[in-house]
Parts: sequence; C-alpha cells; structure tokens
Amino acid sequence: MIRLNKLSLLLIAATSMLAVSCDKDDDTPADTFDTSGTYQQNDQMARPAINTVFVNSARKNEFNTTVPSGMNAAFNAQFQSVLTGFGYTTNLLGWDKATFAGALVTDVLNVKMSGTTTFYDGTNLLTGRALGDDVIDTELTLIFGGATGASNPGLTKDNVNGNDKPFLSTFPFLASPH
Repeated sequence: MIRLNKLSLLLIAATSMLAVSCDKDDDTPADTFDTSGTYQQNDQMARPAINTVFVNSARKNEFNTTVPSGMNAAFNAQFQSVLTGFGYTTNLLGWDKATFAGALVTDVLNVKMSGTTTFYDGTNLLTGRALGDDVIDTELTLIFGGATGASNPGLTKDNVNGNDKPFLSTFPFLASPH
C-alpha cells in the first residue's frame, strides 16, 4: 500500500510539473522591437549608380526620401539635363531623352513574377535583377552606346567582368565571403 501511494504521489507530481510547464505562448516569440516611434526613409538605391550620377548633391536627400510615384514629376527634368550633358539622343531601345529619363528616375527594383528575371538581357528589360547581371555595363551602354549600343566603346564598360568568386547554386546563392 505504501508503495502504491509513493507511485501515485510521484505520478501526480510529474503530471502537475508537466502541466505547469506547458504554456500555450511558448511558440510565440517575444516582441521586444519598439514600433511605437516614427520612422523615416533616408536612402534608396534600387538601381545602382543612377542616384549617384543623375541627382546633384543639393537634392540627394530629397531624392532619397521621395516616394517612387513622385520621382518622375520631381526629377525627370534634372535627369534629362544630365543626359543632355552626356550628349544623349537615343539608345539601343530607341528611347528618346524623356522616355529614358522616365524609366531611370523611378528608383525601384522591378520584379517579374514569371519569366526571365534580368536587368537587361537584350530582350527583357528591368524585370528584376539576377546576381550575375552586369548592371553598370548595361546602364553605361544604354546611356552612352547610342542607337546600336556600340557607340563610345570606351564609355560602355566598367571593365569589371564578373564577381570575383562564383555564386552558389543553392540558397542563399551569394558567393562565399573572403
């Protein structure tokens, strides 16, 4: 009888410890991040070098805090002025200054949900950006390459012909660090 009572007491203690240690909130991580403040966008650069080349230093902060839907109205004339200074008339896409400036000025990284994802591959334009895309060469060719893309060959390449280490074939795909 004493043995049964000790066993019963042990089972009751183990069951109550198990019940006390169970908490249905264990799966929910504690939210310790303070979201009560006011946050401000300070920079954007979806398309490398565009902001750097086309926006003068006096307007950098304005550009960086302008929502994409307002960028064309606020900065298209400035972009066209810079293109004029470069001697731009048209590019291999057949875009005049206003059209090209309109595409450049909205600093967003487009994403195509199906099909080819690329900055530019000769057919697809601004459907995203693959790791191996040579974005700077593409931008330089579209700005300085003229109607065929072959004008001004000294200005259409940055002479950086790829990443210094191969990209991975599995997630996270980025090259391993040095």
